[in-house]
Amino acid sequence: MGKCKEKPKYNVVSMRVSDEEKATLIEMTLQSCKSISRLMREAIRLYAQQAEAGVNRR
Repeated sequence: MGKCKEKPKYNVVSMRVSDEEKATLIEMTLQSCKSISRLMREAIRLYAQQAEAGVNRR
């Protein structure tokens, strides 16, 4: 059986990206040794923090 995780993640969010964006993500995973999912989670947290601070206002 699969290993038990302390905080399993059950929600899946799909999105479409261009070839260029996908290549950037792959390069980032190679440089950082992080998965695309982890990079996206970090990006969401950073965006949320900036939004809370009023940085992302138009």
